[in-house]
Amino acid sequence: MAALRYFVMASLDGFIADRTGNFDWAAPDEEVHGFVNDRMRDVGTYLYGRRMWDTMRYWQTAPDSAGTEPVAADFARIWRAAEKIVYSATLTELDSPHTRLRSRFDAGEVAELIASADADLAVGGAGLAAYALRAGLVDEIEFLAVPVLVGGGTHWLPPDLRLDLELLDEHRFASGSVDLRYRVRR
Repeated sequence: MAALRYFVMASLDGFIADRTGNFDWAAPDEEVHGFVNDRMRDVGTYLYGRRMWDTMRYWQTAPDSAGTEPVAADFARIWRAAEKIVYSATLTELDSPHTRLRSRFDAGEVAELIASADADLAVGGAGLAAYALRAGLVDEIEFLAVPVLVGGGTHWLPPDLRLDLELLDEHRFASGSVDLRYRVRR
């Protein structure tokens, strides 16, 4: 059975972007990028909010030629092969293959997607993930903590959320980043 996973790279104090919207401090090195590639390799569908889509659609046209770093070219291939569903009340069309547009998040529709999927789904973007978390649809949460404190900005979790979690795995990187993967206890 497929699972819905929320994977996020965030500062150690829990922010995916700082107060100015900047997240360049989260750019992964080769070791972390390779790890993320391996974690995303089996995702069949990505669910994105508008802002996350605006960030991730870069991978549709990212170069994957001989001069491109191998981990970046690998991620571009992984991302392009997956289905994408973008949730936006303002977009009217998308110009990317394997991509569908929805005007709003429908928990019932997402539950049906999960139940009928052959491969895991991943939700991206703090706002969209909050809907999925509150609806009880997220099976796993993976927090890749970047060793930086930014002091404020966009938090990766809604402030009023209570979930009980079971640690499934942990991984430390030479850069000081730490990946923590949890199962949501129901």
